[in-house]
Amino acid sequence: MHDPYSILGVSKNASEQAIKNQYRRLARENHPDSKPGDSAAEDRFKKISSAYAILSNPAKRKKFDSGEIDANGNEKHGGFGFSSSPSRSHPGSKNQKSRFEHFFKDRQKKTSLKANGASVNYTLNVPFAEAALGINKTVRMATNKSLKVKIPPGTEDGQVLRLKGQGMAGTGGGISGDAMVEIKIAPDPVFTRKGLDIFSELPISIDEALFGAKIEAQTIHGVVSLNIPKDSNGGTRLRLKGRGINIGNGTVGDQYITLNVMLPEKANQSFSDFIRTWVRANPYNPRNKKVSKSSIDEKNSKKKSVVN
Repeated sequence: MHDPYSILGVSKNASEQAIKNQYRRLARENHPDSKPGDSAAEDRFKKISSAYAILSNPAKRKKFDSGEIDANGNEKHGGFGFSSSPSRSHPGSKNQKSRFEHFFKDRQKKTSLKANGASVNYTLNVPFAEAALGINKTVRMATNKSLKVKIPPGTEDGQVLRLKGQGMAGTGGGISGDAMVEIKIAPDPVFTRKGLDIFSELPISIDEALFGAKIEAQTIHGVVSLNIPKDSNGGTRLRLKGRGINIGNGTVGDQYITLNVMLPEKANQSFSDFIRTWVRANPYNPRNKKVSKSSIDEKNSKKKSVVN
C-alpha cells in the first residue's frame, strides 16, 4: 500500500496549501478528461485523489500520521474484525461465507473515497472595445472542454471570472472544481479608460481650431458628429456625455476628447510669410500665463451617429 505523502510527492511536514497546490498540478496532468483512453493515467488519478482525501482532511491526516488509519482511510485492527469465540458454523458454511462477503463489501465502500475536483485557471485575451462594451466568448480549456464565457461591460484588465463547476470533475461523488478565467485586455491605439470614462485625442487643422467645424470623431460605440468650438486651443477637452462605458441600470460614463491642433505637413512659402507678417504685427507669448484646458460639454444632443 502506497504512502499518500509519496503519491503526492510532498514531505510529511508539508503545509495544507503546498499539498493542495501539488494535488492540483498532478490532477491536471493525470485527469481522464485530458488523457482519454489512458488507463494508467486514470489509475494514477484515482490514487492521487485518494491520497489527497487523506491529507487534505486535518483529522484524517492526524490519524494516518499516528497510525490509527491506513492509506485508504480504514481503521487499523487485527484480523478481520471477527469475534475470537468459537463459531458454530463450519468454515465452509453459507453463514461463514456471507460474513466474509459482508466484510469485503464494507471494506470496498470505505475505500471509495470522496474527493472534490481541482479548479483550473485560464487566461483570455480580449480587445479593449470588447471588454468595454461586453461580449460573449467561447474558450477551450485544458480539458478540451469548450465553455461560453460572458464578459460583462466594463470588465477590467486582470479581472477573474469564476465559472462554477466547470473545472476538474470530482471522484466518489465529490463536486467539480471551478474554471477561473483571467481577462487580459490588449491596449488600444485610440482609447484609454479610467473607471467608466473613455479618453482619446483628436487632431484638427488650424482653420478648424480658429473658425470651428463639425467633424467626425470615433467613440467605442461608433462614429459621431462632433462640434469643434471657435478659437479652440490645443489641449481643449470636449466631453461627450454618455459615450463611455455603460454597465446598465443607468450607470454610464462619458468620453473626453482632447484636441490637438496640427500644422500642415508641408507648409508652403506663402503660409510661412503670412505667419511671420502676422506675428510681427501681433506678438504674443503663450508661456506668459498658463493655458487652461477647458472642458466643454457637447451642446448638440441630437448629433447624428455615422456607421464606420
